[in-house]
Amino acid sequence: MEQIQHRYVEVEGLKLHVAEIGSGPSAVMFLHGFPEIWYSWRHQMIAVAKAGFRAIAPDYRGYGLSDPPPEPENASLPDFAADIVAILDLLGISKVFLVGKDFGAPVAYLIALLHPNRVSGVVTLGLPFMPPRPPNHNRGLPEGFYVSRWQEPGRAEADFGRFDAKTVVRNIYILFSKSEIPVAEENQEIMDMVEPSTPLPPWFTEEDLAAYGALYEKSGFRTALQVPYRSMRKVPFNIPEPKVEAPALLIMGEQDYVFKLPGLENYISSGEVKTFVPNLETVNLPEGTHFVQEQLPDQVNELILAFLHKVDCKCILSSKKKQ
Repeated sequence: MEQIQHRYVEVEGLKLHVAEIGSGPSAVMFLHGFPEIWYSWRHQMIAVAKAGFRAIAPDYRGYGLSDPPPEPENASLPDFAADIVAILDLLGISKVFLVGKDFGAPVAYLIALLHPNRVSGVVTLGLPFMPPRPPNHNRGLPEGFYVSRWQEPGRAEADFGRFDAKTVVRNIYILFSKSEIPVAEENQEIMDMVEPSTPLPPWFTEEDLAAYGALYEKSGFRTALQVPYRSMRKVPFNIPEPKVEAPALLIMGEQDYVFKLPGLENYISSGEVKTFVPNLETVNLPEGTHFVQEQLPDQVNELILAFLHKVDCKCILSSKKKQ
């Protein structure tokens, strides 16, 4: 961990935190989800750097060590995507592999759609490419579905506000590590679904929790509740026939509750997702949960590295042929 370097870059007047390790000619940008942060990629960053790649993991605006946007309630997924492209420009990186977890997946795919010449390949964990239309994952789910609750202005703020940031992250990690979709009872708040005595997942240490707690203590959850949750209702971009031609890999944990969201498993298994991402390979890890990259780092690292090497070799061969 101590080998990972930290810096700040300025984008639109905001200081954005970037963690970095490695100096290879090919770069890999890691995009976190919620309640994650750059730190959630610690295992993958070190592994790809050792394999000869340059690994970069930013905190989005309003997350962790990065400055918040001036109006967090207006933050959007395209803002995050634009920030990532700006970071690449500032770091002098013309082309990159994107690795996105959870809502980092739509950030990665939006960049691949808008800037295809800058993307060597896309790896996503826990979420496939989703077509640009208002999401319907709430369909058929009870009122207590956590996304619905967190979309209510003020409700999550009041719920989270009863605890320190470390406890909020702890409870969400425990909830999201289960295979059941987090749904609260009618008169129950999301935080109350976890008993104080419930242990952390075995792969998530008290040291890890302290790191997350400190980062969210600084940033709070104001921007995080807007992106992804409250900004979901807006279609982030208007591309009539979206198609990502870049090579892509989807890694799903079979114990991930996301698999149980209405229609999602069939969307993946039927091959419908390949309508939008024709060069997609899918790998399911039988024991994997929502935080598969932290739970099973060796397996995930192996899959990511195999993908990077395969695509990187093809890019080198293609470049030589053009010469």
